[in-house]
Amino acid sequence: MTDTRIPLAGVIGHPVAHSRSPQLHGHWLRKYGLPGHYIPMDIAPEDFESALRMLPKLGFVGANVTIPHKERVMEIADQVSDRATLIGAANTIIFRADGGIHADNTDGYGFLENLRQGAPDWDPKAGPAVVLGAGGAARAVVAALLDSGVPEIRITNRTKLRAEKLREDFGSRLSVVEWVKAGNVLEDAALVVNTTSLGMVGKPELRVPLDGLRRGAVVTDLVYAPLQTRLLRVAEEQGCTTVDGLGMLIHQAVPGFERWFGQRPEVDEATRAAILR
Repeated sequence: MTDTRIPLAGVIGHPVAHSRSPQLHGHWLRKYGLPGHYIPMDIAPEDFESALRMLPKLGFVGANVTIPHKERVMEIADQVSDRATLIGAANTIIFRADGGIHADNTDGYGFLENLRQGAPDWDPKAGPAVVLGAGGAARAVVAALLDSGVPEIRITNRTKLRAEKLREDFGSRLSVVEWVKAGNVLEDAALVVNTTSLGMVGKPELRVPLDGLRRGAVVTDLVYAPLQTRLLRVAEEQGCTTVDGLGMLIHQAVPGFERWFGQRPEVDEATRAAILR
């Protein structure tokens, strides 16, 4: 018997009201005239597993998972992708026809696609990358950069121990730099990535000295509120190519949308406008 139910998907978090994902997926569903709905679901940690197991019975084909559930979902899933295992967190789940839960992480994919779209001349092998921060987002970025062939990654984090854990997990192409010396390792960097929340609305500014940024380097910030952070503004003034963080949010959603609704969506200016509206 054919399943005639309208496919449902959504984003699960706690809290989740701030998420832009419903606007994004809603835009794509309308653009391609597809049957389906994408909704925000605020689910507390103690209810997460039972809610997750109930969703397929309600017609859900998958979901995005955000804070604080990105690690917990790995323990519940029947199948976890290699990249999610490497990163230690999942952000995209697919409910399989046999009832199983497949967990994946598309953050690294979204990061690279955003970089390629925003800085098409960026060459991964052009030189070292400097990554500010050592949290979950940094792990996704590091995995993607290593995969793309970046020869050396310098990690710097306010808590040095977390940066050292990254080097331990990802190997010898990583080196750890003291947070107070972060400005000193920018001079020959071909790519600089801020994965911290510093510079975000309501957070302290990123205070790393930026006078060492070299002309022609690519600088990207995962923060997208504001769209142009101080890091991007200063980098632009110094002749760098800058890429804002909104594109990563959009690109990481592409694989999930395609899997759930059967259409690979295009990332264009109308998509960005739909999120910023």
